[in-house]
Amino acid sequence: MDDPMESSGEENCVEESHKLVDSLDKLHVSPGSSSNFKKKPVIIIVVGMAGTHCFDYNKYNLLCANKRGYVLNLDPAVMSLPFGANIDIRDTVKYKEVMKQYNLGPNGGIMTSLNLFATRFDEVVSVIEKRADQLDYVLVDTPGQIEIFTWSATGAIITEAFASTFPTVVTYVVDTPRSTSPITFMSNMLYACSILYKTRLPLVLAFNKTDVADHKFALEWMKDFEVFQAEIQSDNSYTSTLANSLSLSLYEFYRNIRSAGVSAITGAGMDDFFKAIEANAEEYMETYKADLDKRKAEKEQLEEERRGKEMEKLRKDMESSKGGTVVLNTGLKDRDGAEKMMLEKDDDEDFQIEEDSDGAIDEDDGDEEMKI
Repeated sequence: MDDPMESSGEENCVEESHKLVDSLDKLHVSPGSSSNFKKKPVIIIVVGMAGTHCFDYNKYNLLCANKRGYVLNLDPAVMSLPFGANIDIRDTVKYKEVMKQYNLGPNGGIMTSLNLFATRFDEVVSVIEKRADQLDYVLVDTPGQIEIFTWSATGAIITEAFASTFPTVVTYVVDTPRSTSPITFMSNMLYACSILYKTRLPLVLAFNKTDVADHKFALEWMKDFEVFQAEIQSDNSYTSTLANSLSLSLYEFYRNIRSAGVSAITGAGMDDFFKAIEANAEEYMETYKADLDKRKAEKEQLEEERRGKEMEKLRKDMESSKGGTVVLNTGLKDRDGAEKMMLEKDDDEDFQIEEDSDGAIDEDDGDEEMKI
């Protein structure tokens, strides 16, 4: 005879499970909207090779151009800043402590510090959003080890976080005196082109140190590839031949890129620089934002489909269990079981090999005894 208390308990469990299934049907994750997107301030992500004086460049962007700016320092290893940073990664992450705790070298310490800072980057975006009406630009100063930011997952997260909320422009700072060599110039252009591909954001070339060397030669090389080829015609090395070929390949890149010559020491050229920034910000709103929204919608759709499949599987498990306990599979159990099976299989194979080898030895010994 069934216990009435036990049967009533099962009915309650089944009823609760049906309620949960009904709530899952009503659960819907709506795609993100761009209603919180702000047209101001413009985010300027400054990247450049070590020695291009990005720090002084940022300082004069604010002080000499008389713009309402906000500065974000993302270099945890810099000892001192020649300008005041409104948000500084060093206030949150201690670079030397990270190196010591995780037993890392300099580059690994910078990378890990950026990773730790990125976990709280939503707070940075929120701070800027609150001050959006009071700002024209936000200058983001990245580490001098350019590849650490440009080619890391953390750099992509930070870039996308800004680009999904504000108009975002990347500025690649070129050391003009060092780029008078055609080979060095081509190296910088290839790097700038790769950053454009990686970030998929508008790019401005800022030829810095124009107080030391005029950047007109670079503009001429970009406009007329024949002038560039004539410059390296006397050099028959492989790198020069390659640079000669690349000058033709990069013609489309040169034709659509904006540039400005600036001086971090005197502040010259800042008006032209900000005109290029404003033009790129408008281009961002017309072209890049639509592409970003499309990629974001596709990503959210894939995520929603994945969640829908998980919920459907959970619903079926709950219905089949009839009020029993449902074990959520994370994949770890199956993985451990598979590894255990593989280990057992390897042990069996090893045992079989040993057995076969022992049998072969015994058979040989038997043959020898028969010959004797």
